[in-house]
Amino acid sequence: MNDAKYSQVKREIPPQYFLPYRQRERIGSITFYVRTAGDPERFMANVTKTIALLDPNLPVENLKTLPQQIRDNVFLDRFISVLSTAFACLATVLAAIGLYGVLAYTVSQRTREIGVRMALGAAPARVRAMVLRQVGLMTIVGGTVGLIGAISLGRLAASLLYELKGWDPTVLAGSTGVLTLVALGAGLIPARRASQVEPMRALRYE
Repeated sequence: MNDAKYSQVKREIPPQYFLPYRQRERIGSITFYVRTAGDPERFMANVTKTIALLDPNLPVENLKTLPQQIRDNVFLDRFISVLSTAFACLATVLAAIGLYGVLAYTVSQRTREIGVRMALGAAPARVRAMVLRQVGLMTIVGGTVGLIGAISLGRLAASLLYELKGWDPTVLAGSTGVLTLVALGAGLIPARRASQVEPMRALRYE
């Protein structure tokens, strides 16, 4: 027989030996495993009926499928992953708000410069591109640092959580794309506002 997990899916397989239950003087409980070719969820009702026919006084407790047993065994890992996802979404929203605030403040500080550029003939599209270029630079720097940190933390998390890969190229690429869209969306409003500045009013701005 091949080695199989015993009680904890994340732990090493311990050495075990088994005795026939008839050789034990006292039996507190026995665990049985039933294999079926059909749907285990539908088959579970037959297990209770069969045990009742053999011995009506014999209780059946903790009847569950192996996938359910694994889910219960890694409940804490699943809880941590859901909690991490929630914090990641919150961090993304806060990052978008912070980026918008920084860009809005930068645009207000450069109002006179933008007014001079537009007075000298700079097109609104060029002003928008100037602001979005700054967003792109911040996104590239922040994304590079974030990817390095994500891969490093992923390797650490792989040793703590069950069946978790240290890093997945698809997930990293998708996350990078989403964060890039969030950053560009946060910078679009300040860029649009900068392109609508009136040159004469901007020159008098303090």
